[in-house]
Amino acid sequence: MNRLLRHHRYALLVAVRRLLAQPFSSLANILVIALTLAIPILAASILISAQPVARQVSVSPEVTLFLKHDATLASAEKTAQRLRADYPSQIESVRITPRAEAYAALRKDPNWSDALATLPDNPLPDAVIITLKEIPDMAASTANLIKDWKTWDDVDLVQHDSAWVRRLEAILHFARIGLGLLAVGVALVVLATVFNTVRLQALTQREEIAVARLVGATEAFVRRPFLYLGALTGGVAGLAAVVIAAGALSPLNSALARLANTYGTHLQLQLPDAVSLLLSVLVVAILGALAARWSVTRHTRF
Repeated sequence: MNRLLRHHRYALLVAVRRLLAQPFSSLANILVIALTLAIPILAASILISAQPVARQVSVSPEVTLFLKHDATLASAEKTAQRLRADYPSQIESVRITPRAEAYAALRKDPNWSDALATLPDNPLPDAVIITLKEIPDMAASTANLIKDWKTWDDVDLVQHDSAWVRRLEAILHFARIGLGLLAVGVALVVLATVFNTVRLQALTQREEIAVARLVGATEAFVRRPFLYLGALTGGVAGLAAVVIAAGALSPLNSALARLANTYGTHLQLQLPDAVSLLLSVLVVAILGALAARWSVTRHTRF
């Protein structure tokens, strides 16, 4: 056991020395991987920050039933009772907005007061406003409910802008797929960069490897420093990518804050949680080690 630990410690020290022996080349490889990895981290930050907005949209969607003009307030109350009784699992709350109340509110608005003054009577219908619960497949479920409610006798119009909710869900789904493809691209960059780095190292250390084999070094002993070299390159690049992404969020959040202020809201991009970032660094290090093993297996057969 102690012998194996000594071998691993020796391989790690050799890998560190090889990285430091060619600082410019090592730094260039690390920066290539780090900059490439920073892109999906920033994309994940945007996706994570956009999810609460989508969740907020779907938490309390509202559907408004406008009753026929000749329907009475009693009909509105009857409709509200029917909704509560028939859809308890889908409806969070139901409230009635009487036509007189809505008319009075519009009369207070200076943009509408002059136009309403020319009308002989109240043109607004009674309205029943329904707040839906958050349920799976909200867009499809809401569409089915609206289809049913449109057939009710006292209902004249059902208003619900569900199209943009479906668009938002489609955009987020597209972003998740794009992020997955981007992650695959990053993996290929890591594999190609580390593969080429280890190949050059193996060719540079060709005579050293040949001498080690002559004195009885095993294949595992020969390959181990290269595996650590690939893992170190990937791990350091992963940490550098997190730092780069964190630094890029500062100007992005400043620009986003100015944009959000024009809409009277507040948005801020955030990095993924620490566990996800640590796993990403670990995955990149493992990919580096795998690429190193593949490369050293192919290019140390001499």
